[in-house]
Amino acid sequence: MAKRFRVGIIGCGGIANQKHMPSIKAINRADMVAFCDLIEERAVKAAEQFGTPDAKVYTDYRELLKDETIDVVHVCTPNRMHAEISISALEAGKNVMCEKPMAKTAADARAMVEAARRTGKKLTIGYQHRSKAEAIYLKKVIERGDLGEIYYAHSYAIRRRGTPNWGVFLNEYEQGGGPLIDIATHSLDLTLYLMNNYEPRMVVGTCYKKVEHPEEGNPWGGWPEGANTMEDSAFGFIVMKNGATINLESSWALNTIEPVPEGSVQLCGTKAGAQIKGGVSINKAEFGKLVDIKPEMGAGGVAFYDGIAATPQITEQLRWYDALEKGTEPVVTPEQACVVSEILEAIYTSAKTGKPVYFD
Repeated sequence: MAKRFRVGIIGCGGIANQKHMPSIKAINRADMVAFCDLIEERAVKAAEQFGTPDAKVYTDYRELLKDETIDVVHVCTPNRMHAEISISALEAGKNVMCEKPMAKTAADARAMVEAARRTGKKLTIGYQHRSKAEAIYLKKVIERGDLGEIYYAHSYAIRRRGTPNWGVFLNEYEQGGGPLIDIATHSLDLTLYLMNNYEPRMVVGTCYKKVEHPEEGNPWGGWPEGANTMEDSAFGFIVMKNGATINLESSWALNTIEPVPEGSVQLCGTKAGAQIKGGVSINKAEFGKLVDIKPEMGAGGVAFYDGIAATPQITEQLRWYDALEKGTEPVVTPEQACVVSEILEAIYTSAKTGKPVYFD
């Protein structure tokens, strides 16, 4: 029989309730035995809904980590605490899935990588867009060589209006930034993963807070005056050491006619191109004609059943717990996620200084 893992959840807010806990429950590979949140009522509620009958509740993550029977910890806190809690969990002998982004700063991300290497425990980051059907399919196509050398990419996370106004999303101290670190992080991670390119050479970035009324048309409403100091939009131009270039676009509020969901990417190669944007498509020239291929991403043609791995969130957990059971590398390695954090920080730094940031 497959091993059943004992899991502790640290942070029982939105991302834990919407993604981690339901997905862990759905795959039925692990038992959630401990829940921690600064607000005790949230941990109690999570334990009642997702926990084992004897699940324990904590308000201090350090106390949860003392439980030697816990195999895995999911870190679902604001960005500022990702590194501190993840490193402590690794040092306590736990394997860790930390929600994206890896950390608030690149230095914290590097410290997490070092802690995983030092302890020998597994660390992964919650970039679930790698686990959507389109990405899994396209990764195989790219690994087969169909696109050739990928030398240009366009990475998108554009909301016309979509500023989250709950929790700590508007708290720069807790989160580190706005749409760039919140949603563009998904698109950049997916782009680097598909390109299999993690060696940036130079970054130029710009950030804007220009939209006069970003609350107008915002699906979640407005916020108190002065509460939102985050950027409306951020853009990066990334040059990799092999000469490939990536354009990264992100916004919570932008006066544009066409929003593009996070996790969208366009890839241009020497043999063909590809795009993930409301589906997946491949473009090429063949027999003197321009050809567009749009694979069907359904689960085998059965209209009323998509199977257990129908969502990226569930597939993400299946792949994570497979890696733990088999002792293989997780789909998202800490080294890869660290490069994402380094590039995002470089964009913010370039935007503040008006100068390029070099990685050598």
